[in-house]
Amino acid sequence: MAKVSLAAASRTESGKGVARSLRREGRVPATMYGHGIAARSLSVDHKLLAKLLEVIGGEAALVDVSIDDSAPVLALVREVQRNPVRRADVIHIDLYAVVATEAITVEVPVHIVGVADGVRNQGGVLDHHLHRLTVKCLPGDIPEHIGVDVTDLTVGHAIHVRDVTIAKGEIMNDPDVSVVSVIQARAEVAAAAVEPASTSPEVIKKGKGDEAEAAGE
Repeated sequence: MAKVSLAAASRTESGKGVARSLRREGRVPATMYGHGIAARSLSVDHKLLAKLLEVIGGEAALVDVSIDDSAPVLALVREVQRNPVRRADVIHIDLYAVVATEAITVEVPVHIVGVADGVRNQGGVLDHHLHRLTVKCLPGDIPEHIGVDVTDLTVGHAIHVRDVTIAKGEIMNDPDVSVVSVIQARAEVAAAAVEPASTSPEVIKKGKGDEAEAAGE
C-alpha cells in the first residue's frame, strides 16, 4: 500500500465555534491519537486533504503526518466525517498513530473478481454479504483490498471467510460467516412455491338434507 503525506498544524482551542472558524479559513479540524502519544488537536488544509482522500479512495491508508514541520508521524486514516448535505465537504478527520513494527487491526474492502458460474449459466443472483473484512497485520502490510474470485461459484453455494486468504496478516472475522453466495432468482423461487392447480373434477359431497331431498324426488 502506497503512503501519502499530509501537513498539519497544532491547535490549542476546541469547540464548535473554533471548528466553524477553521472551516471558514479553509481548514479542517483533526485529531491524532494512538500508540504512545496523547491525543492531539490539529488542523489540515481542506484542499490538500480533499486531494489525499481522492488518492486513497476512502480506504485504509497510511499517511506520513508532519505536525508543525516536525518529523513525520506514521498514521492511519481512521475516520472521516463529512457534511451530510454536501458530502464533498469534510468537517473532521481522525488519525491513528501507528508503529511500523506493531500489528494493527483495520477494515479492508472486499472486491469481487470474475462472474459467478451460477449467475452466468444458471440464472442465479450474486448475494454479497460482507463488503469489508477485519484484518490484523503490520501497518506496511495492509492490503488495498481483498479479492474474492467467484468464477466457479454455483447456485446454492457460498464462499466463507475461511475460504479467503491474504498474503500477510490474519483475517479476524468468524470463519463460518458467508462472504458471498449465489442464490436463485426470486421469480424462480416464487414460481416453484406455487403448486399446480388440480385437474381432477370437483366432487361435492351431499349433506343429510341433500340426500333426503334426493330420495323424495
